[in-house]
Amino acid sequence: MLDTSIAPDRDARILRGDVLDLVQDPGFAAPDEGAGPRYRVDHLVLLAGGRIQAVLPASESLPPEWRGVPIEDHRGRLILPGFIDTHVHCPQLDVIASFGTELLDWLNTYTFPAERRYADPQVSYQGAERFLRALWSHGTTSAVVFPTVHKVSAEALFRRAADAGMRLITGKVLMNRHAPEGLLDDVDQAERDCLDLIDRWHGRDRQAFAVTVRFAPCSTLEQLAMAGRLCQHHGGVYMQTHVAENRDEVRWVAELFPDARSYLDVYDRDGLIGPRAVLAHGIWLDDDDRAVLREHGAQIAHSPSSNLFLGSGLFNWRQAEDAGVAVSLASDVGGGTSLSMLRTMHDAYKIQALQGQRLTAWKALYTATRGAARHLGLDDEIGRVEPGLMADLTIWDLAVGEVARHRDSLASSLHERVFAWMTLGDDRNLVSTLVAGQTRYRRPG
Repeated sequence: MLDTSIAPDRDARILRGDVLDLVQDPGFAAPDEGAGPRYRVDHLVLLAGGRIQAVLPASESLPPEWRGVPIEDHRGRLILPGFIDTHVHCPQLDVIASFGTELLDWLNTYTFPAERRYADPQVSYQGAERFLRALWSHGTTSAVVFPTVHKVSAEALFRRAADAGMRLITGKVLMNRHAPEGLLDDVDQAERDCLDLIDRWHGRDRQAFAVTVRFAPCSTLEQLAMAGRLCQHHGGVYMQTHVAENRDEVRWVAELFPDARSYLDVYDRDGLIGPRAVLAHGIWLDDDDRAVLREHGAQIAHSPSSNLFLGSGLFNWRQAEDAGVAVSLASDVGGGTSLSMLRTMHDAYKIQALQGQRLTAWKALYTATRGAARHLGLDDEIGRVEPGLMADLTIWDLAVGEVARHRDSLASSLHERVFAWMTLGDDRNLVSTLVAGQTRYRRPG
């Protein structure tokens, strides 16, 4: 139905194309057995005020007040909700595709030297601009982002995302040990910095603050307790960190925190695990850990490309969900090798296939859109193409290039077409990205 509360204005626009979204979790059922997509062929999507006002069959007459609004014709293309990346590192664009290390060596050899440069405000602001543009050019319209330990790096992301009307979740990284000079903070000053960022940005202009613990080895007991207080005393803030990514890392945590039951327990005992906790990786968790995540409503941000590239291990998605754990999808650049959620979904398929489980396109798409929105508590804002939600949308060609077009021409079902797009597609398939109804990326040519 048309939302008549906002009449079209000079920013109003209408998109025409094939609208595809996933409104139910299809689980791990076969493509033709579980919940399927909502597929609306040749529909109009009416946009105004940064939101979706209506989704109508193109055969219907437009309401009189909309008849002068130009229609952007994308017939034969998919109109999708923008992707939601639940774990990605802004400064690590500088070190993406670096050779030859596992997690702990990766941090010391590549990541930490790159992040030290973000103490410079100019580097932080240029990096934020480059990073957000790169997300949009891959079809991602919302993200949970790690900046660096420097307050200015979070400030730069908040400011640029707010200027673009983009939903962003971030916060100054907490890290006061086991890192080089220039990347260590002071517990009291870090708390003041976080409180200032919460006061100025959380809940404003589509921005949300995340208490951002780098990972347990880089924080003292005092800092972890401070992070827990922030989570407990400031309603609505998120928490993001890493957990159980790599076996050497898990052993190190056990040495550093000998009184903790597990790696996850290091966070849980200080009150860091709650319904807004986003924990990257979670490969090496046990049944007790999964029970804690289920009871608190926390989510694992599955990062398949990074797990493969760094040789961290194979996350068992089905096992996690069977235990009641929420799972979202993340690029984890720069351990991950692409900001593309298509590439991320493709790598997730491979990881599950190695464990005897097949990931359908419907499950992958749901997880990267409405599933992530639900887990982040943002289901009333993003994740579907539906009136009242923000106009965070992407427009795609299903097939680009001779091989992909040939494969698409032979497909006998919608799932076959979409799965081939997920497998063969990349940023060349992306026609445009809209954030709050404004075009933030348009394919050259």
